[in-house]
Amino acid sequence: MPDPSPPNAPSASPDAARTAGRGGLAVLAAKIFFILSGLIQQTLLPRIIGLDGYGALSRVLAISNIANNVVVTSSIQGVSRAVARTPAAQAGHTLRRTIKTHVAIAVPVALLFLIIAPLYARFQGSPHIVGPVQVVALVVLAYGLYAPLVGFLNGQHRFTAQAGLDMTYAVLRTVGLLGVGYLFARHGQGVLGACVGFAVAAAIIFPIALRLTGTGSRGDAGPGVRDHLLFILPVALGQIALQALMQLDIVILGHHASRLVLASGLSGELAQAASDKIVGVYRACQLFAFLPFQLLIALTFIMFPMLAKAKAEQDRDAVANYVRSGMRLAFVFAGLMIATVAALAPHLLRLAFPPEVGERGADALRVLALGQGGFAIFYIEMTVLTSLGHERRSALMTAAAAGVVAAFAWLACWSAIDPGQLLMRCAAAVALGLGISAIAGAFAVLRAARAFVPALTAIRVLLTLVVVVGAGWFMPYKGKLLVIPQAAVMALLAFVLLIVTRELGKADLAIVKRVLRRKAT
Repeated sequence: MPDPSPPNAPSASPDAARTAGRGGLAVLAAKIFFILSGLIQQTLLPRIIGLDGYGALSRVLAISNIANNVVVTSSIQGVSRAVARTPAAQAGHTLRRTIKTHVAIAVPVALLFLIIAPLYARFQGSPHIVGPVQVVALVVLAYGLYAPLVGFLNGQHRFTAQAGLDMTYAVLRTVGLLGVGYLFARHGQGVLGACVGFAVAAAIIFPIALRLTGTGSRGDAGPGVRDHLLFILPVALGQIALQALMQLDIVILGHHASRLVLASGLSGELAQAASDKIVGVYRACQLFAFLPFQLLIALTFIMFPMLAKAKAEQDRDAVANYVRSGMRLAFVFAGLMIATVAALAPHLLRLAFPPEVGERGADALRVLALGQGGFAIFYIEMTVLTSLGHERRSALMTAAAAGVVAAFAWLACWSAIDPGQLLMRCAAAVALGLGISAIAGAFAVLRAARAFVPALTAIRVLLTLVVVVGAGWFMPYKGKLLVIPQAAVMALLAFVLLIVTRELGKADLAIVKRVLRRKAT
């Protein structure tokens, strides 16, 4: 989500500030709703289309998510910025001009996605996903048309309308993936059905958004095509690097899963199902491993404007204090979440997925949770660099991290000799690559801000992590009903350890009380 207060926006009146505050809360609520709906989709899909179907769908979404998120983020940020810098009376002119630009981008990107579908399926060793990948090209096209309209609402500070669209689309996408997937699964085409449902949902949300925004009007207001492209190009390149970092491991795993299964002597549909199940187990592990990243994104919304303001005012002490405090919070919250997930990895998988996933993926999830915790810290570090005006360094480091993780994952998967080893080696390679990237990011932040997380905080969090994961290792599985209470016990243990080690204290409680009091008023 772009910064709801774009650069050079006029200062707001108290009434406008209150309206923006309510809108910001609405957008945050919509994002939480979107995450929860995603969890529902991911946990029900294996039961509707089978674990092998879930794995095949994960292959499709891994490549489509790269294109979709690049298109969505660059469109929203670009149009939001353009509209925010245009007088309100001429906002319709900007909408009309930018829509034309993004249509001209969306159509060839969708066609390119359509063309590469057979090549991607061949790389995956999965000819059965060609059709689903081609169907999802329609989603890429729909997002290219829909996202600029969301950017228009954001640029006009119509955050409540934006949140309503987000929540409506979350419902449509859930119904499409699960409902149409179920109908097609009855005829053995569950993956294709889920992709059709996804495309239908994306197609439906576009006219709904268009009804809220209109098509704009003719005029010369707003940035020219060249200026607009010059702004969104670096945003798109940065997103390509970020999405590659998030998605390439499953793409690489899928390739080697097919190779490994064929080498074992299986062929035809049996080989396809076996390799898809390996990918499905890994994707299930990703679902829980990504939680620290998803929940820590909110911290970047707070840090970005604070650091940018301190940087603009040339206040080095304020920059250092914000970085030190923000990174400390990131370490503490990431530690709490990683400890809980890693401690109860097999239990969490059994709670949300068929028993086979818990049996095959428990160890991989423990390792992957640690690695994705490193990714969450790395993402915060790159946000700090961007906030301090080092956008190019942040983009280059993200691209380098994607390259390192991809190289490690390829080498690790290539040497695996059975499915269990493949899952573990891929998870370990990803964790190692992300850990190295987070360490490099720490040095970059230290150089740029002259501050980082206090050494004692890092030691205390790591100690807490070791103790909680060790305790969870011996906690027996007592059924699905007790998994949530067991997770609460692990989180409470981590919290108590942080208090006992004096990482958390009265000062932290006071901060929470001030925030709650401010929200109440």
